[in-house]
Amino acid sequence: MVRTAAVFACITLVGIGLLHTYWAFGGHAAVVGTMPTAGGKPIFHPGRFWTLVVASGLFLMSMTVAIQMGWVLVPSLRVLSRIGVWAMAAIFTVRAIGDFRYVGFFKTVRNTRFAELDTLVYTPLCLLLAIAITIVALSGHTKTTIRMPS
Repeated sequence: MVRTAAVFACITLVGIGLLHTYWAFGGHAAVVGTMPTAGGKPIFHPGRFWTLVVASGLFLMSMTVAIQMGWVLVPSLRVLSRIGVWAMAAIFTVRAIGDFRYVGFFKTVRNTRFAELDTLVYTPLCLLLAIAITIVALSGHTKTTIRMPS
């Protein structure tokens, strides 16, 4: 179960990171409904730099799960990966709960394309990531032994 949760988290985070990288470099596919709107206009415009920051963060999160699972051996980052997975679980839980206006299960603005997608896709995905990463965090998994071939 821990391995399945970790694989799900890593693959999902890398996939979303790749999508953000694609958008940062001008891609337009799957971009409709990705930003909360007010009065038909996006409430913010992240631009290339911030979209790449988000992509980098997603890739770093995936790597943190991989380090915590012992799939990537970086003994000097053991403690940071342990703290990191708990922080990630908290971040995705807070995102799923939302800001009580535009995002999350408790949003009040519900009549936009973003709100529909947030209800059907984004928020449930954040909740699944929170659960998967919590499973990884609770496992205490971190292998630091290296097996030499015989």
